[in-house]
Amino acid sequence: MSKLVSTVFVTLDGVYQAPGGPHEDSRGGFEQGGWSFPYGDEDFGRFVTESFGRAGAFLLGRRTYDIFASYWPKKTDPADPVAAKLNALPKYVASSTLTDPAWAGTTVVGGDLAKEVTALKERTDGELQVHGSGALVRSLLDLGLVDTLHLLTFPVVLGAGRRLFTEGAVPTAFRHAGGRITAAGVSLQSYDLAGRPEYGSF
Repeated sequence: MSKLVSTVFVTLDGVYQAPGGPHEDSRGGFEQGGWSFPYGDEDFGRFVTESFGRAGAFLLGRRTYDIFASYWPKKTDPADPVAAKLNALPKYVASSTLTDPAWAGTTVVGGDLAKEVTALKERTDGELQVHGSGALVRSLLDLGLVDTLHLLTFPVVLGAGRRLFTEGAVPTAFRHAGGRITAAGVSLQSYDLAGRPEYGSF
């Protein structure tokens, strides 16, 4: 059975919206897309390469899937560690509206999310990876289906945009599993799901 591993880019104020480009996601009039670009140094690239090297399949939310599907199929260099994995490995997209995905190797996952994702974990060799897909990640966390969260925090505050953790999220505890800081100041931290929070007083 594989681990479900989520990788999310966030700002210091918790925004995950449109890290990769100005046209990725402009919902709500968001005009600050592409905020992660200045921090893409060798340390960051090394982390991405290592992460994709462990992938066995990908599970994506509809919006992230559409962004990826418009870009990665055009990247055909077999030496590209991201494109090679994304184009060759199975891709699953959680959607109730997508019916005929054009990206080869894509299967639409609908219905009972908990049941479907549990089945995917059972039949995947290597990590079942979720990249971006903030709304899907929140649902998976609420269901207790995420095993590891890679939270990549960039040293920037935007003051607007969609936040990863919102009011009403299921209280969840994590155990720090490792991390490092890139030369450009991005905090790459890994957390394993540890159940519900514990409480006390000082």
